[in-house]
Amino acid sequence: MADVSLTLAKHVLLNHGQNSNVVFSPISIETVLSMVAAGSSGATLDQFLSFLKARDLSDLKSRYSSGIRVFDKSSFSGDLSLFFANGVWLDESLSIKPSFLEVAETVYKAVPGQVDFKIQPEEARKLVNLWVEDKTRGLIKDILSPGSIKNDTGLILANALYFKGAWTRVFRAYGGSRAHHDFHLLDGNSIKVPFMTRSGEEYISAYDGFKVLKLPYKKSGHPVCNNPSFSMYIFLPDAKDGLQALVEKAGSESGFLDRHIPRVEVCTGKFLIPKFKFESNIEATQVLKNLGLDLPFNEREADLTEMAVSDPTEYPPQRLYISNIIQKSLIEVDEEGTEAAAATVAVVCRYLTSCQEPIIKTIDFVADHPFLFVIRENSTGIVLFIGQVLNPLTT
Repeated sequence: MADVSLTLAKHVLLNHGQNSNVVFSPISIETVLSMVAAGSSGATLDQFLSFLKARDLSDLKSRYSSGIRVFDKSSFSGDLSLFFANGVWLDESLSIKPSFLEVAETVYKAVPGQVDFKIQPEEARKLVNLWVEDKTRGLIKDILSPGSIKNDTGLILANALYFKGAWTRVFRAYGGSRAHHDFHLLDGNSIKVPFMTRSGEEYISAYDGFKVLKLPYKKSGHPVCNNPSFSMYIFLPDAKDGLQALVEKAGSESGFLDRHIPRVEVCTGKFLIPKFKFESNIEATQVLKNLGLDLPFNEREADLTEMAVSDPTEYPPQRLYISNIIQKSLIEVDEEGTEAAAATVAVVCRYLTSCQEPIIKTIDFVADHPFLFVIRENSTGIVLFIGQVLNPLTT
């Protein structure tokens, strides 16, 4: 899963984030792709399996079920909150296939609902938006913009993810609440931004050209769940303009994330992390096509025939294909911890009608220039969020 996440990150960050902060959720995109894969066959299914690095559909379902079990308890209390939900909406003119219905309900815990995309596309759009807003605790609003759903939409598949975690040890504002420190931008200029710090030992490892910091979150303490362990990892290049090369490296080397996890706490010298808060809107369609996943988006060749069927009296029969996949994400990092949310929506359209594509030593760790961050569940390796910070003041 981590390799798929970092491959996605490389292309998302290099395509969408040359000049801006970016945050996105790989597991949210992968979940929506897995749901669509469950309704595909032939060469289209083969592409999904290759992209998601699964042997077959049974392997994909099994891996999803076992990996995502960490999210099953969706109401953690105390210092950790985690909510994960899937949704499917089907046009009234289509009939969902029993095999896909079973997978949607048992594996992905999504109960498909029927809506009227043909006559009431705006009402359907608002319904999906309200579902996303509710599942992300109000953080992700209006993921589908007005006019984005047309009357030839056949299905919408969605995933929503909300995460809120408290650091195991809180930070304090560096130099006091009004003090600021230089942050160096990629254009060579610097700006004054609020930083946070704390004293003691930290999980830090130094490698050739970059350092990695692990910031653990408190565990939930939930009496029933398997008590997952989450951490944020900050990958800080040595060079102030070294982020792009680091992203390229991380997204190209298999097992990169697992090989660069700090295992030992070391004494810190100067230790500064900027506070930041921003949101991102990602159109993932072209990124996925560039990575070789193009058949599901091809209106003439996509094979999503295991998902739903149209009225048998309708001729010619309608072919389903993915029109676009969009994601909206938000993250806030401060002295107490992290709050983040993401939602991914796949719009599935019907061909033959138009569809608009919408060792004890002291190590300094001063994140005063652009860096990469990852939020990960440590036992499974599932990556919830990946992003880059180019300017902590940009929202």
